[in-house]
Amino acid sequence: MINIGIVGASGYTGAELARILVNHPEARITVATSRQYAGRPLSEIFPHLRGRADLVCENLPVAELCERADLFFTAVPHKTAMDLVPDLLTAGKKVIDLSADFRLRDLAVYEEWYQPHSSSHLLSEAIYGLPELYRDQIAGSRLVANPGCYPTSIILGLAPLLAAGAIMPETIIADSKSGTSGAGRAAQTGTLFCEVHDGFRPYKVGRAHRHTPEIEQELSAVAGKQVKVTFTPHLLPISRGILSTIYASLAPGFDRKRIDELYRAKYGDEPFVRLLADGVFPATQYVRGSNYCDISYKIDPATGRIIVMTTIDNIVKGASGQAVQNMNIVCGFAETAGLGVVPFFP
Repeated sequence: MINIGIVGASGYTGAELARILVNHPEARITVATSRQYAGRPLSEIFPHLRGRADLVCENLPVAELCERADLFFTAVPHKTAMDLVPDLLTAGKKVIDLSADFRLRDLAVYEEWYQPHSSSHLLSEAIYGLPELYRDQIAGSRLVANPGCYPTSIILGLAPLLAAGAIMPETIIADSKSGTSGAGRAAQTGTLFCEVHDGFRPYKVGRAHRHTPEIEQELSAVAGKQVKVTFTPHLLPISRGILSTIYASLAPGFDRKRIDELYRAKYGDEPFVRLLADGVFPATQYVRGSNYCDISYKIDPATGRIIVMTTIDNIVKGASGQAVQNMNIVCGFAETAGLGVVPFFP
């Protein structure tokens, strides 16, 4: 049994970590932190956890925090993580970081999109936590950079195609739609009920979303050459879920049979990737609450383009579920431990 600390337990990703971990056979939450809710039980902040996660949230100095757990999930904002993680590592702890602070390997790129980095020496050590691509590296890591939600949905959809040279990288267009939980729990005008109900809108259009360099970094690594994407996120009036529709021109010689073989070879044995049959398309309601990524595609014969469709729960496979999947790999547990939830429906 491993002792777990959740740093930043009062956000949506913290709540999902608690929901998942209370059912984990090899892990127990021994400390949960929150500055805003210090002194209050998790189950008071999130009533759905009543009787399952009644641990009182605390606001502790790092030295005391390190005495309370073996592995930490840092579910805190950018900048906060980079200041905290080095102390946890120095104390011999393992860290799964859910911020963006350690996802980008190039310091200049990080500082262009975020802010100055105070722990840049760790960028080369952190392992990008997408198990379907980096399982072996994750297994030996003490610092895992948990991927963003949009990147997870897009990278999983395209990785088999780019690795095989099946698509032309310069033609990639990713059109993604997300529920409002992706914006976090803090009150914002743009995610108030009256601002999103009965509506649907794009945001951060034209290379303005911070997930863009993360997507390009990982797609470039898979392709073995620089990849640029046109990425447009949209906000849906739902609480959770991402659906990405990704377009690219097929390289000569690739048909349905060859594409099927690529996806089956890459994901046929993956526990959390479900390849849908021809003509069956993914929908957010069929992955809700689960760690699954559903993938389907069609080929447009008139244009020679492939349309790849993926869906995930943005705060499970797109955040906390994937973080627990990474913990399982780091600790040598069964990769599916604690993650066997069947999607909620209806």
